[in-house]
Amino acid sequence: MRLPKYHIAWFRRDLRTVDHEPLARAMISGDCLPLYIADTSIWTADDASPNQWDFVRECLHELRQQLAALGLPLIVRQGLSLGVFEQLRRDIEIEAIYSYRETSNCVTRQRDKSIDAWLVSKGIPWHRFQVGGVIPHLQSRDGWSRRWEKEMQHRVINPHVAEGYDTPPISTGSIPTSRQLMKAASGMKARQEGGRIAGINLLESFLGKRGGRYHKEISSPLSAEKSCSRLSAHLTHGSLSIREVVQSLRHRQAQMRTMPKSNRGTWLSALRAFDARLHWHCHFIQKLEDEPNFEFENVHSSSSNLGRNRNKNSLDHWANGETGFPFVDACMRFLKTNGWINFRMRAMLTSFASYHLWLDWRASGLVLAKLFTDYEPGIHWNQMQMQSGTTGINVPRIYNPVKQSYDQDPNGVFIRYWVPELANLPTIYIHEPWLMSEQTQHSFNCLLDEHYPLRIVDHIDAAKRARTAIQKIRREDGFKQVANEIVKKHGSRKKVRHQEQTKKKLKNEGDNQLTFNL
Repeated sequence: MRLPKYHIAWFRRDLRTVDHEPLARAMISGDCLPLYIADTSIWTADDASPNQWDFVRECLHELRQQLAALGLPLIVRQGLSLGVFEQLRRDIEIEAIYSYRETSNCVTRQRDKSIDAWLVSKGIPWHRFQVGGVIPHLQSRDGWSRRWEKEMQHRVINPHVAEGYDTPPISTGSIPTSRQLMKAASGMKARQEGGRIAGINLLESFLGKRGGRYHKEISSPLSAEKSCSRLSAHLTHGSLSIREVVQSLRHRQAQMRTMPKSNRGTWLSALRAFDARLHWHCHFIQKLEDEPNFEFENVHSSSSNLGRNRNKNSLDHWANGETGFPFVDACMRFLKTNGWINFRMRAMLTSFASYHLWLDWRASGLVLAKLFTDYEPGIHWNQMQMQSGTTGINVPRIYNPVKQSYDQDPNGVFIRYWVPELANLPTIYIHEPWLMSEQTQHSFNCLLDEHYPLRIVDHIDAAKRARTAIQKIRREDGFKQVANEIVKKHGSRKKVRHQEQTKKKLKNEGDNQLTFNL
């Protein structure tokens, strides 16, 4: 008996039907079989978490409905990808596989390597397509920005209903829960909603209403939750494509330019700031594409001489929001509840772990990776290194956690909500409770080391020690030569003049560090 033939559209981190080239190509080529594999090697890895899967699961339920509207099923399987394909080949004849390339963690690369070898051995072609502006086998960063811009201008592909479709003789399969897949459930009370509908609603509300003060309100956690686009998880898991977001942004910018200046408000500045961060999205992922070892190894080899530690006691205090620094603890507790926090606070949390606690970025990075619903390995690990001073090409930014507290939460509103142990303290002590005398602690019923932890470290002394250690390795022989090679391979090619103009525009408009901050 001859097996039915299918062209498999393999969904990975691209959970949509619109602007999906592999799906479109598979449908054109013949009977298309959409497939998603909940790969257990990936979802039981150290950087995966139930809150991430629950978001993906919601995306998959919507994707199944979107495909049904096109006359196609979504086949879902749980297990190792290689085993899934071997089983499928017993039930159907696989003509070809179509998917996007994926720049992700080590486990994902190992999966793709094994699948590639198996497909070659079976004579089955695997057609892989470029994701956004991330270019495979890139020889030089020269001209990368122009290529990114050109990629963003391509027409968005809308799929057509499948005609004369031959229903596959296999079950569609159920979408597993996090307990079924990972033997654990998410404890996050306010995780962001997954699915394309939620993503589109966020995009429309940001460009139409919420984003007008984006550049001014992205730094403080009090305002960022509303004023940031909140699209990062949808871009990470692919319920929206970056091309869709860029084209929607450009359309909104064009609309704004036709309006009288009196009606624009701060919109053009806000959209320009958002545009800059969309550029940096693919820039960071491209680094991991070009150098996968950045997930594990210091960008600059001399950074290994810093001698950072993996002290479990310090790591646990930081991860649980019990450092004795109210603003740091409030941010961590917010993150543990929501699976998201704004970029400046991510940078501060990383800075505190790496400089004040002198923790290895790989240890603190895994804690954050599991908490972030929008965990994107290319962005995450490069930012962990950037904020930890191990790239050798970025100026170390040692955030003063107390200054950030005064700057971003001057009245202690955020702290009082997320660190209720301190709710009764007057503002004079809310940022630095260690300044209270014992008598004052009793008067406000807030005893340090009993109701709230003593600060884990003297932040001024710790910052001085960190700065001295960083400066020492940067003065070593050969440091600059290695740094120059890193810039040559991975640095942005934007002209210095353009960088200075951009910095000037964004000065005093929130976080002027040009990094991914959706």
